Amino acid sequence: MLVFFLYSFMKNHDNFYYTSFRLSDINFKIFATKKGLHKIHLNDKSVAPGAERAIKLQPDDPYFFNIYTQLEEYFNRERKNFNIPLDITGTDFQMNVWRELSKIPYGKVLSYKEIAEKVGGLNYVRAVGRANGRNPVPIIIPCHRVIETNGKLGGYSGGTGIKEKLLELEGSLSMELFQ
Repeated sequence: MLVFFLYSFMKNHDNFYYTSFRLSDINFKIFATKKGLHKIHLNDKSVAPGAERAIKLQPDDPYFFNIYTQLEEYFNRERKNFNIPLDITGTDFQMNVWRELSKIPYGKVLSYKEIAEKVGGLNYVRAVGRANGRNPVPIIIPCHRVIETNGKLGGYSGGTGIKEKLLELEGSLSMELFQ
């Protein structure tokens, strides 16, 4: 089960850490506080805001809550759920969307419309898409498991190639997604 924490890391720069590594052809840049993971960048070569104030640590450092090992297990099909504390911030609506995303089981997909119905109604489909796109910890909060109502993949912060790879890994990618 994922744990959500609201915490303003920008007020306490001493407790802001980052690491980077490559796993399964994906470059990860991960930021954390002492309370949990804060942000994951996938294949992003730019420097994230606040990185110059962060302390660089090794991927196996305790402040990264075993993320490297858990991701490695996930990519080896040995892990379906993550057990990592999160220290993320967002609006109440975003947090509600991210909680719903966390409930999507491994190997399943839901549409933006289905998530919107769970968080307030069909009028929220676009807002769900925006919240999904602002997910600070992709893969851990499985925003890749959300597709368009017509069965197409839709967007992904790490690129649709990674989204396709993740869905294929989980066995939820079918050819009807591309018709």
